[in-house]
Amino acid sequence: MGNYKGLGRLLIAVTFFTCGFFVNIAQLLLIVLVRPFDKRLSRSIMYYLTYSFYGILVCVAEWYAGSKLHVFIDPEDEKYFLGKEHALLLMNHTYEIDWLTAWMISDKLGNLGNTKAYAKKMLRYVPILGWVWWMAEFIFLDRNFDKDKIVIKNQLTEVYSYPDPVWLLLNAEGTRFTPAKHELSVKFAEERGLPILKHHLIPRTKGFITSLPTMRGICPGIHDINLAFKRTAEPKPTMLSQLNGEAVEPYMYIRRVPLSVVPEGEKEAAQWMQDFYVEKDKLIDSFHETGDFFKTSGVKAVPEKIYKPRLSTLLNFIGWASFSTLLILYYMVTSLLAGNWIGFFTVFSILAGFYGLMEHAVNASKISKASAYGTSAKK
Repeated sequence: MGNYKGLGRLLIAVTFFTCGFFVNIAQLLLIVLVRPFDKRLSRSIMYYLTYSFYGILVCVAEWYAGSKLHVFIDPEDEKYFLGKEHALLLMNHTYEIDWLTAWMISDKLGNLGNTKAYAKKMLRYVPILGWVWWMAEFIFLDRNFDKDKIVIKNQLTEVYSYPDPVWLLLNAEGTRFTPAKHELSVKFAEERGLPILKHHLIPRTKGFITSLPTMRGICPGIHDINLAFKRTAEPKPTMLSQLNGEAVEPYMYIRRVPLSVVPEGEKEAAQWMQDFYVEKDKLIDSFHETGDFFKTSGVKAVPEKIYKPRLSTLLNFIGWASFSTLLILYYMVTSLLAGNWIGFFTVFSILAGFYGLMEHAVNASKISKASAYGTSAKK
């Protein structure tokens, strides 16, 4: 079984990085040859390029691993707003694959190719994935507020000028939840008289407050995502479990909050964010204590919906996997027939490199490898 899992991971790695390589080239050509003359057309094509790339791992999660996404969603929100308007996404940052579940729900709501995020500036230099994000106009931050507030204002105007709906993800906690970071977050809250959160870190409100003036009038809503996995669930929600074909079951409550309800003043907006995270904490606590987001949270219950995998992600994966495999086999066979041993072993080196990159990415995604950001006192 271990050999089959290894072969599966190799095929996924080859498909993912081959797709990313060609998507990078196509993105660069778009930026150089099309965008200066027709920004709208460039962004429309960019949507399908990024969708194709993200869709590889969405397919792995849903078709290969068989992961099932449980979503609690107001039918009115789904029908009229979610995926149909520009939005700021607020999501808890707790699990190794929370970003993948965000891709899964954005795919179901028709917005995967236009899902973007605030991200650390260093990520833009990561080959393949970082380059895809950079050319797809993610907002990269230095974590230096004086520099970042200028970037936020300028980039938000660009991002929300897209002709089609854009989702911009903000992890307001600033970093992934770990016990050590939570301990410091609790201490920080106690020192400043803030509410104690059990399942979240105290949100960092500067980025949110800085974003608000630019967002008003061009981004009508906040889409709040509350993600949880059952604590006793096996396998654990990790990228490795997905690559090994092991199903996980994410539970998600997503709701729309009109941006107009957020107060205008900076102090008032910061307080609103703190209060909002108290409510988010109650939702997660209710889920872990009762198995239901709504039973003890005080939030009105909405129906559960289990989305089926979309055929488009499967066909996308099959297309790229077939192209990648045939390309490699063709080069190996022609090299072997021509006695080109350098070329033959070069292919093996590339395959090993792809596999190594995937293993490195899986290792880097582990909670134990999380950024140290947030483990020192907050300023």
